[in-house]
Amino acid sequence: MNGIFAIEKPSGISSNQFMMQVQKIFNNSAVFSKEIERATAERRKQFEQQTGKKASKRKLRKVSKVKMGHGGTLDPLASGVLVLGVGTGTKQLSQYLSGTVKVYETEALFGISTTSGDSEGEILSRNSVKHLKLEDVKTVEEKFRGSLKQTPPIYSALKMNGKSLHEYAREGKPLPRAIEPRQVTIYDLEILPKTLSKDHDYKLIETEDESNSQIVKDLNANMLFDTLYYSKEYVEKMNLPSEVAAIEPPIPLTDEEKQEIGELKDKYRAPLLHAKASVSSGTYIRSLVSDIGKAMRTSCYMTKLIRIQQQEWSLEKNNVFKLEDFTDKDEQVWAKVLEIVLEKGSSVNIVEELKNAESLYQQQIKDLKVKETEDLAGATGSTAQPVVEETEHNDLKRKHEESL
Repeated sequence: MNGIFAIEKPSGISSNQFMMQVQKIFNNSAVFSKEIERATAERRKQFEQQTGKKASKRKLRKVSKVKMGHGGTLDPLASGVLVLGVGTGTKQLSQYLSGTVKVYETEALFGISTTSGDSEGEILSRNSVKHLKLEDVKTVEEKFRGSLKQTPPIYSALKMNGKSLHEYAREGKPLPRAIEPRQVTIYDLEILPKTLSKDHDYKLIETEDESNSQIVKDLNANMLFDTLYYSKEYVEKMNLPSEVAAIEPPIPLTDEEKQEIGELKDKYRAPLLHAKASVSSGTYIRSLVSDIGKAMRTSCYMTKLIRIQQQEWSLEKNNVFKLEDFTDKDEQVWAKVLEIVLEKGSSVNIVEELKNAESLYQQQIKDLKVKETEDLAGATGSTAQPVVEETEHNDLKRKHEESL
């Protein structure tokens, strides 16, 4: 089987680690075994012809597994659509690495900025949130919608002088030069109704760790000082002189807020930012969240991120697999649906196809049970219906798999 499909990655695992989990399931499946055997035999023969020696397991390791790749990394904190290529389908993944539209849903907390822009970073600043009003926050929809400049976060995989930015950050080393802002497109931005709600389970991240404070000070780049830009479309509409946003500095925490945070401790809940954004490749939602905080004269860091859609693959269209589809369902069920998706693409409703495949599979098992019972009755001359034990069921299942 060769082609492209999408699967929902959970939060807390890297894209590559998650892909390897899927790859392991495929490696151990009967449906991919013939292809693995063919590729291994071909490689073994090729090696022996070239060297005159017998190929070792190490030499055959690369072809002794299903060839897979993914079309666009999701941060470990993020969940959602991850596009995977299988076999020759890996050659199609380049179309997902740039120029694709992605839709994200994010949740964040107002009042704190961090080095990474999310809950895994060190605190950079604390600011007031008392002045926030929903109607004011919603004004960012128009301010950021369109083509605009955005500075990538230092905690990213972008390279500078051959070294990833996040490596400089984690080592506490200054960057050789400033991070250049780049042009991105925000096709749509929606501030959702839960925004400014305090009815959530997110605790504020811990106070600054003194052991890390020097590292934060040594960084010559962080999201706190990134220039804030508005979109070209907004600037032209409002006849503003520059895309650089003319905003006043963040408002410091008031004594009243400091007292409230100190008294409530873990029970304190900061106002939520809940947003949905359709963006171009290369857009960092962490940077967008941080910029929204700046635009509101406060700060903001991301606590949750879901990639709802990448190109034509969407959680809302039911054309994305879940890992449980491969771990909890019989291989005879998921293999049929996977084959359909690899052939027809994103037009397939996976939820419906899995239901149909499961129903068909169960019916085939029942039919085999009936046939087995009839064969036993014919052999013994009895009309009694024998009880099918678990071992017999397994035998029937094996016969069913062999018949496919």
